[in-house]
Amino acid sequence: MALTLYYHPLSSYCMKVLIALYENDTPFTPEFVRLNEPEPRAAFLKIWPLGKLPVLKDGDRLVPESTIIIEYLDQKYPGRTRFIPVDPDAARQMRMRERFFDCYVMEPMFRIVADRLRPEGKHDPHGVEEMRGRLATALGMVDTAMEGAGFAFGDGFTMADCAAAPSLFYAAKVTPGFGSSFPNAAGYLDRLTKRPSFARCLREAEPFMNLFPEQ
Repeated sequence: MALTLYYHPLSSYCMKVLIALYENDTPFTPEFVRLNEPEPRAAFLKIWPLGKLPVLKDGDRLVPESTIIIEYLDQKYPGRTRFIPVDPDAARQMRMRERFFDCYVMEPMFRIVADRLRPEGKHDPHGVEEMRGRLATALGMVDTAMEGAGFAFGDGFTMADCAAAPSLFYAAKVTPGFGSSFPNAAGYLDRLTKRPSFARCLREAEPFMNLFPEQ
């Protein structure tokens, strides 16, 4: 086994993969990539020209994209936590929930944050308003789905929960009144933050949280 993960601890998609690795104590070499610095970025682009994190390297094989990486780990390096149900119908339903968190929670959250990083005069208030509306709708659906539920799908921790943890963590940061408006989603996030795998991600990200634009 010679796994290397190219990642940044602040990245939500990198957290998603780290959760899966930590859940099963899967041995790997962390390769911290600072994409905002010319030399590290140039070195990473030689490995993965698209320049997107995370990327898993297994020997001579490159595995990009968080969802694909977790599926790869589940198949090639299975552990006590299995992230994809064996039953095809259950696996499809779980993937729908996993994609929901990526596409409808993570994506609008990311676009709201990205607007905060734009230079003065380049902001898009209309676009941000649209993303806030989309995020609120998605969080409302999560809140309804999590009433009385312990996990995103079924009775155990899956890839959907790997996606939910960082997406809800950052969504809460950009959503005023998150806890009061979405109490079931907030309760679910609280449980996720206490899970050792995600708690470890948050500890490792803490030194970089000052880089997160709070407004």
